[in-house]
Amino acid sequence: MNATTPEDRPFGTVLVANRGEIALRVVRTCREMGIRTVVVHSTADRDSAAVLAADEAVQIGPAAPKRSYLYPPAIVEVALRTGAEAVHPGYGFLAEDPDFAEICARNGLVFVGPRPEVMARLGDKAAARRLMAETGLPVPQGSARPLTDARDLAAVAREIGLPLIIKAVAGGGGRGMSVVWQADQLLPAFRATRAAAGAVFADDRVYAERFLPGARHIEVQVLADDHGNIIHLGARDCSVQRRYQKLIEESPAPALAPGVLGRLTGAAVAGARSVGYSGAGTFEFVVDGDDVAFIEVNCRIQVEHPVTEMVTGVDLVREQLQVAAGRPLSLGQDDVRPRGVAVECRVNVEDADRDFLPCPGVLTEFVPPGGPFVRVDTHGYPGWRVPAEYDSLVAKVIAWAPDRRQALARMDRALAEFRVSGPGVRTTRDLLREVLADPDFRAAEHTTSLLAELTARRSRPHRAG
Repeated sequence: MNATTPEDRPFGTVLVANRGEIALRVVRTCREMGIRTVVVHSTADRDSAAVLAADEAVQIGPAAPKRSYLYPPAIVEVALRTGAEAVHPGYGFLAEDPDFAEICARNGLVFVGPRPEVMARLGDKAAARRLMAETGLPVPQGSARPLTDARDLAAVAREIGLPLIIKAVAGGGGRGMSVVWQADQLLPAFRATRAAAGAVFADDRVYAERFLPGARHIEVQVLADDHGNIIHLGARDCSVQRRYQKLIEESPAPALAPGVLGRLTGAAVAGARSVGYSGAGTFEFVVDGDDVAFIEVNCRIQVEHPVTEMVTGVDLVREQLQVAAGRPLSLGQDDVRPRGVAVECRVNVEDADRDFLPCPGVLTEFVPPGGPFVRVDTHGYPGWRVPAEYDSLVAKVIAWAPDRRQALARMDRALAEFRVSGPGVRTTRDLLREVLADPDFRAAEHTTSLLAELTARRSRPHRAG
């Protein structure tokens, strides 16, 4: 029996406009809060765990995302028909789309996230870079505005040197990026990145920044409300990445140089305050020793939010819902007292030996790990067919311990227990265990180059003798 009273609930019904583990994650917090949930789904997800867990599920289109999860008219129509008062977008799909947030508002629906105008300002990565620089945050050397042609890119390269990274202005999730190491790569990289940006984000504008191959990727979780309260919940290290997409995250970020954590958290709070941010958000930085540089803001819940929840005890989805309803944060900065270390590993249905090629199929065996202080966020189950149309993430394994050494040992044990199999199905589990055993990673001396170096070693043929 739910002990929540109607007065305690921020909403009576919330529509979850997403799929997979994040949709299930939102449903679970709503259920604890006594909130009725409606999950929309495509034909490919009719038997998904989120659909089975929701109070009501409505099919909105075929497997193709543009005709289902990326189709606002169908989502809004279901929300109005089912009596939903708010829409939680999760991450990905429409989560950072200011137009979708505006459509929700015009139809009397609360969008669980920042205001549309704030998302629009921060969603343009080049504009966000200029805005944060004006606020006083350090930013990498790079183009002040989107590049109009390859000559602009060549001028930036002459000014800041190589290597540099070309990014999609509307990018996110590690997509729409190219690293240029040599001058003769500038033109093809510019064309390829623009084409990818246009195809993925319907916006082919790009900009360029100095690329730091020996840097770490550190991000700061913030929470803000509409009453002037802004807090941070510490920093996460997200340096283990494949194709600029994260595979392992941990909180707190280990082995930061003295004073760097305070600079990161201070910059994130200042940046959030400068734009009138509200809800959950993440400010991302590159860190190279004592050097810190802002790169972007993610105006949504992050895939890796569980590690922050594990060390702080704060339910980020609950705070999102409370703030969206116009209520103040339930805690202040002095209430945030991180304890221990949490590590998250993303188990993707991919073949790490074939350049992380997705290999979806039916999961004939799916046995997640358990044990003390292990959390598994997953939508997988035996007999479920992993769709080929969506992201290959099938589970997030999170382990907590009083210190990093124990957390890594617990994570390795949990991954060793995780059994996933099916015809043609392979996962990143074994590669994740290799990273956990890597000396640089264990010493917290790793950078964003670690996984590329490790996979290069794995792909080299073994010589006899």
